[in-house]
Amino acid sequence: MNGRHFTFAVGDIHGCLEQLEALLAAIESAAPGGGRVVFLGDLVDRGPDSRGVVERIMAGPTKPGWEWITLKGNHEAMLVAARKGIAEMSLWLTNGGYETLESYGGAIPLSHLVWMAERPSIITESYRIFAHAGVDETLPLEEQGDEILLWMRTEPNYSGYYWGKHLCHGHTPSRSNPRTVGNRTNVDSGAVFGGVLSCAVFDDNVPGGPIEFLVAGEQDAYWP
Repeated sequence: MNGRHFTFAVGDIHGCLEQLEALLAAIESAAPGGGRVVFLGDLVDRGPDSRGVVERIMAGPTKPGWEWITLKGNHEAMLVAARKGIAEMSLWLTNGGYETLESYGGAIPLSHLVWMAERPSIITESYRIFAHAGVDETLPLEEQGDEILLWMRTEPNYSGYYWGKHLCHGHTPSRSNPRTVGNRTNVDSGAVFGGVLSCAVFDDNVPGGPIEFLVAGEQDAYWP
């Protein structure tokens, strides 16, 4: 991969710190000269170590030549809204918030809440779009709100036009992921449900889908 620049788009982590560390090691081995990692959101909830995942990603890369960008997922949005008192606490708690609170010992630092709240919801580039859940092609990109970017579901076999770009997202887990269907790639491999943690590798100078996938962890035979 010498002389080329790559983006590694990482799917939903959900507190799976061990898999995250393994995937980051694989990413760094794949591009010794550095590159960019885009975390597609849902760092927290359900898994055993949401605090560890957030702290690891907030700390940033440990080697030179790397850039990390973190997008907001619907679970970060639920957490922040619940802690601000502008959404039902029960919605967050019953969707993995109990595990997150336990990992924090019951108190989430304000600095973590602010950091989560400030994460962007979309990255739009010449060749690609990165968002947690997806985009709605019936609306202009500038009109896409968080109710779409963080929450929408896309049919597994759907491939849109996406304004001539390739869409990469997570949010909808499946044992068939990571998977590319035409102009769309889903990298939510259900790590917290017994799947693997995965990322799509893109050559930044070449349009289209990923050139390969990297995964960490072993897929449970019972993961549907």
